[in-house]
Amino acid sequence: MQREVTLITGDGIGPEITVSIKKIFEAAQVPIVWEEVNAGMTSLEQGDELIPQSLIRSVSKNKIALKGPITTPVGKGFKSVNVQLRHMFDLYQNIRPCRSTPGIRSKFDNVDMVLFRENTEGLYAGLELYDDRLEMADSIARVTKKGSLRIVRAAFQYARDFGHKKVTLVHKANILKWIGKIFLDAGEQVSKDYPEIEMNDRIIDNMCMQLVIRPQDYDVIVTTNLFGDILSDLCAGLVGGLGMVAGANVGDEIAIFEAVHGSAPDIAGQDKANPTAIIRSSILMLKHLKMNNFAKRIDKALDKTLANPRDCTADLGGPLGTLAFTETVISNLK
Repeated sequence: MQREVTLITGDGIGPEITVSIKKIFEAAQVPIVWEEVNAGMTSLEQGDELIPQSLIRSVSKNKIALKGPITTPVGKGFKSVNVQLRHMFDLYQNIRPCRSTPGIRSKFDNVDMVLFRENTEGLYAGLELYDDRLEMADSIARVTKKGSLRIVRAAFQYARDFGHKKVTLVHKANILKWIGKIFLDAGEQVSKDYPEIEMNDRIIDNMCMQLVIRPQDYDVIVTTNLFGDILSDLCAGLVGGLGMVAGANVGDEIAIFEAVHGSAPDIAGQDKANPTAIIRSSILMLKHLKMNNFAKRIDKALDKTLANPRDCTADLGGPLGTLAFTETVISNLK
């Protein structure tokens, strides 16, 4: 059976890298039909809203979307498109797998971890006050028991489903007493339902140090929104950067998979973009849809391509453009 999926093409290099996905899926005969919509600057310039109603209808209907990078206008009063989508569809899980890739230069060659970031609470809940008289701002980090339980449970369930052995909770309970307690209590409660999985915890500043010294010690990591935002980029840096990692925003009913890097308008339309991140996000999407054979096939083809420097794009030291890289991945499909 074919599955209809919303394809949000995005801004800048977005249209180029989403074309790569369409070509690879067609070559691999993945049973997906794309419903293409858009958002962000391109949508605004075409006279529509930053998040058009057509996108909301499509995602609500299909329940699954793949998104290219989107630009939110800066300094013009617009809220982040990504944050709005997460709140709109209650996509409380931000999932970022980070693993070393043979052939890609990085500080470590044995990293394999998955970060779970709570996506809707914490300092990003948008609870801010500004006092003009005192020129003082307050930002409230709202953390709930319900929100903590569900993100921790998602991390443990992922660990069980994909054979991971350890979950690390990251917090700042030594300073943020109540927020830390709620999150740690959620870990203690949920871990009882997963006795085969080891649980430990780390304070955020110590965790950052640990990750740049011995990242191989960590498996699945779960944390609150702000800490997760910081750690997700740190972990990406351990394996080659944002252009090498997948991203997903997942709720109980709807999931949006995305390239987590920017829209790179300076190279848009020049056949220079590296589509690796969105290819890996599409692989994560296929696993979510239980299309595991297609996911494994594309994953192996991508790894084989990246292992040869002569088959890589310029940002990875290779000679290929976006289209040639895509065709090489296709030729490596088995």
